[in-house]
Amino acid sequence: MFKRAFLILLAAVVLFAAWEWITFPDVARLAKEAPKTTAFMERRKEELRAAGQSDVLDYRFVPYARISPYLRRAALVAEDDSFYEHKGVDVKGLQEALEKDWKRKKLTHGGSTITQQLAKNLYLSPSRNPIRKLREYFIACALESHLTKKRILELYLNVVEMGERTYGAEAAAHHYFQTSAAGLSPSQAALLAGCLPNPRIMNPGAPNKRLRGRQAMILRRMKRWGYLFEKEVLTERKPAPQPEAPPEPQTDTALEQTPPNDTATPAEPPTATTTEAPAEATPEPEPPPASESGTTGTQ
Repeated sequence: MFKRAFLILLAAVVLFAAWEWITFPDVARLAKEAPKTTAFMERRKEELRAAGQSDVLDYRFVPYARISPYLRRAALVAEDDSFYEHKGVDVKGLQEALEKDWKRKKLTHGGSTITQQLAKNLYLSPSRNPIRKLREYFIACALESHLTKKRILELYLNVVEMGERTYGAEAAAHHYFQTSAAGLSPSQAALLAGCLPNPRIMNPGAPNKRLRGRQAMILRRMKRWGYLFEKEVLTERKPAPQPEAPPEPQTDTALEQTPPNDTATPAEPPTATTTEAPAEATPEPEPPPASESGTTGTQ
């Protein structure tokens, strides 16, 4: 009897693994293709149709360079401040979230990284069941294996919900501030990043006290970290360095005959994303949110 039950369980596990393998999304294509839609967008369309409403959503994909560096940094300090260090899952943040869930006896804290949130938005559902979380974990690992950090952040800021029927930075910038994603100011960027846990309740178009508190917290963090130096050196896989040939000795005559010039000076690294000064003053401080933990992404 026990042997039969074990064989049935083993067969079920094998079938489940095979099904997951067959239906596993092709994340590699996202390296060059922009998603036409996401699981979350399709789910929202179904809800709107069921309510007898139009299912039109505002979604406009723009490249990384056309998203304000203020918003890129605000999203990182608000949702995933260890984004450049982890491999898709923040183990420490996940452990803290599980401890909080254990104390409350319910699943409320996800400890989700930006990569996990992207996996969920693209392919999954808001469900909190363990099977969905397991799929989220494997998809997040696949995203980290096939995409650069820069591409993951670009995709996330383009597909994440930022209000009713509004998806991505470009649509949100036009909808709330009548500007482009590239033209967002620090305070506008902090407002959009602050709404990410629940954009339908924390509406950037009519900020409530909670959203204003998150905006102030994000601006404080951005100032404290010098607007967050973006470690772009980690966003691209570079070839292994080749050994350099020893320099040829120069004679005094050669040195005298070679005047200094600008082209001989090594080019400085790009500073567009590391030395920008804040464009606006911090808004009037309001009571900060209950917690300022590092990773605050939603399930």
